[in-house]
Parts: sequence; structure tokens; C-alpha cells
Amino acid sequence: MAFSSCLCQSPLSPKIDCGKKIVRPWSSDGRKQRFTFSLGSNSTELVGQQLVTVGAHLHKHWSFVGGSRVTVRPELERSIPLRKSSGVYASWLATSQIASTAFTLGTTAVLPFYTLMVLAPKAELTKISMESSIPYIVLGILYAYLLYLSWTPETLQLIFASKYWLPELPGMVRMFSNEMTLASAWIHLLAVDLFAARQVFRDGQENEIETRHSVSLCLFFCPIGIVTHVVTKALTKSAGSSSTGNMH
Repeated sequence: MAFSSCLCQSPLSPKIDCGKKIVRPWSSDGRKQRFTFSLGSNSTELVGQQLVTVGAHLHKHWSFVGGSRVTVRPELERSIPLRKSSGVYASWLATSQIASTAFTLGTTAVLPFYTLMVLAPKAELTKISMESSIPYIVLGILYAYLLYLSWTPETLQLIFASKYWLPELPGMVRMFSNEMTLASAWIHLLAVDLFAARQVFRDGQENEIETRHSVSLCLFFCPIGIVTHVVTKALTKSAGSSSTGNMH
């Protein structure tokens, strides 16, 4: 070690007390000198990190009044992140993958139904698809599964956070900061939006009203799509009544 070699080359004859971490050498004139070392552990474990000291410098200072003083200063300190527990990391990775996969599958599953309603509203396949309940059952099961995975003991507390047992915005923000909870909410929206779009489509078919624009809006802006359909329906009826009156 650099430390031991420096002491061996010194003309002094030191006496080292390792327990107290103080070196008291005797000088050539018989007077006692004091060597103080700031020694510590090679590594100090912190939260999530480990500090590692690499090498050290010896600094010797001498004065007539205080004598000699040698201090040890660390040469380099670097921070090395500690690896998380493999079990916790694997669990988080699996949860993230499940949420991402469910998000993608749910989105792609509803797109064919919107495509049929917009591009082929009169086709027989479209009519059969709109009568089927299979997509809602599949989305419902997927939503229940994600809800089960995202449920925590504090979920109800976040939902009914106020003293009136009503949701509050800060609680909702905290709850939906979880990936799994957000994925379950997205599946919930997809199911409700598809159901609303189907109702708009079927109402348009029964009353011979154009619904392509309203159905398209229901995919991502469901309330606006419903309002658009109501306005379209009112304008269509008004235009039909006017044309009928003009004929008479």
C-alpha cells in the first residue's frame, strides 16, 4: 500500500494505534508528535447507491508550534448504483409488460368494428358484427383482469377521498399514475366508446341518418360524437320536414 510505504520511508519511528486511528511517532529530539488520520470504511452504503473510495493521498504539514501533521485524503470517490432485488425488478417488468400488451391489444381489437361502421355501413358483415356481444365480453374480462392486478389496499381511499365519499382530483391523479390502473381505465373507455358508437350506428341505420362522422368521433371523443349525432339527426329531420312541406 502507498500508505505503508510512506511510513516505512519516513525517518521517524512511529507507533501506530490502529484501534484509535491515531499515530504518535517520536521525533529525533525526543518530543512527541501527533499524526492524525481520517480513516473510514472503503465503502458506505446509502439508499440505492454505494460510495467507493479509490486510493488516497498522504499530506504532511510541519510547523514549529504544532509539529508535524499527516492527513489522508481520498483520491477519488465514485458512485456505483446498487442493483435492485431481482425479484422486485422482475415483478415490475412483468407488470409493465402486461399493461403495455393489454393497452395495445385493446386498441387494435376495436379498430375493425369502427372500420366496418365507417367504410361499409351497409354491408351484411357490419350488421352481424354490430349485433354481436363478443367484443364487449372480451373487453369486460380484460378490464376485470387489469383491475384485479392494479387493485391496492388504498384504492378505495383514493376513490372516496373526500369527507362526502366523493372522488377528488388529487386522489385520481395519484391513482392513475400507476401503469396498470391507467391501462385498465383505457380498456374501460374503449368498451364504453364502442358501445356508444354502436348505438349511434344503429340509430342512424333505423332512421336513415348519416353516422360516419359521428362514429369516427366516438372512437377518441365519444361525448362529442354523441352530440354530433344528435345535431345531425335534428338537422336531417328538419330538412325532411321542409322538403315534405314544399311538396304539399
